[in-house]
Amino acid sequence: MHSKQVQFHVQPGGCLKGEGRVAGDKSISHRSVMLGSIAEGVTHVKGWLEAEDALSTLAAFQAMGVKIERGGPGELTVHGVGLHGLKAPAGELYLGNSGTSMRLLSGLLSGQPFDTVLTGDESLSRRPMKRVTAPLRDMGAVIETTEAGTAPLRIKGGHQLKGMHYDMPVASAQVKSCLLLAGLYAEGETSVTEPAPTRDHTERMLQGFGYEVRRDGDKISVRSGGKLTACDIDVPADISSAAFFLVGASIAEGSDITLQHVGINPTRTGVIDILKLMGADIELLNPRTVGGEPVADLRVRSAKLKGIAIPEELVPLAIDEFPVLFVAAACAEGQTVLTGAEELRVKESDRIQVMADGLVALGIDAKPTPDGMVIQGGRLGSGRVNSRGDHRIAMSFSIAALRASGTIDIDDCANVNTSFPTFVSLAKNLGLNISVTE
Repeated sequence: MHSKQVQFHVQPGGCLKGEGRVAGDKSISHRSVMLGSIAEGVTHVKGWLEAEDALSTLAAFQAMGVKIERGGPGELTVHGVGLHGLKAPAGELYLGNSGTSMRLLSGLLSGQPFDTVLTGDESLSRRPMKRVTAPLRDMGAVIETTEAGTAPLRIKGGHQLKGMHYDMPVASAQVKSCLLLAGLYAEGETSVTEPAPTRDHTERMLQGFGYEVRRDGDKISVRSGGKLTACDIDVPADISSAAFFLVGASIAEGSDITLQHVGINPTRTGVIDILKLMGADIELLNPRTVGGEPVADLRVRSAKLKGIAIPEELVPLAIDEFPVLFVAAACAEGQTVLTGAEELRVKESDRIQVMADGLVALGIDAKPTPDGMVIQGGRLGSGRVNSRGDHRIAMSFSIAALRASGTIDIDDCANVNTSFPTFVSLAKNLGLNISVTE
């Protein structure tokens, strides 16, 4: 099925009410399969995200000889083969739309004795991979890309990696995680210094599997020679998926929702901090720690939002949530300015340009800049927007309809299944008037 066949149609107005649990955390779901596969013993996972991106990771490890059993909804049993137990796949590893799968696997597979080829869909094949292949080559990996530095990635096995220190030029959890996973197979110590904090799920989960990770300020390091021991993982709900409803309940008058069991890892809560600076009413209930990850229930009630200059230190902590934060800015009083977010231009789409185009089509004054956007709060109209196959943009414009004057039609929405296949049903249950045509 071609993605452009799927359209969302969202009627204007209404509010969000009730309780719900959004999809499992995508970052943690990927890593639970990766680390469970190279651990010794059997790892049990619950709350796992049954979406296309995470399924791409699962299929890749099954193709490399790992036995992974699916149980009830969100339940996996991963029979680990140990750090050196993966086998050569029979063919290319197709990773769909998943940049996380491709970037993290490039590190893990650079230290294997066999060759692999990593491919993806049209969108993933445009995304920059030099940010991982360049430092991996410095460690001794042999990786070929296209001339543009994009997929397919052809990784030659049988080359001994050497540990090194890498100062990351741009804050990126995927680059950091890639190099730490390569470090499990490299001689000596591998360390990474990040210019700003990024999500730390890889470090937390490595420690959960009993592998030593050292942190000294903004430097993270691992040494080879250890082993991962299987454990049980309870995946929290994904704050990136919760973000759509945090914004929706904030902008729609009369809203009051509670989102259950949401991961509130401090490297991921930038969306909450930014919304609170804008005046949002978000309350963290029943905070607790599950499997080394902090979680809480989030209660959100409607509030009058105001435009702000978004602090640059919060940008890496909310990088995936900016599409829907732009919708919040469009509904806020006054001007919102984002800077320091050039990373948004190389996501599943150029999220700065595509969101600006859509907001302008709906009557909002939104001016893209090289590293962000300037948005003047106003009145959302009706119209048709194109998500350019980007799941987060499709969901963001769906939420915008809560404050629109007429219907919003959104094209190219199939990729919502990559991260949040239950989005439409949960949105309907909470009060969004959304329908789908294929």
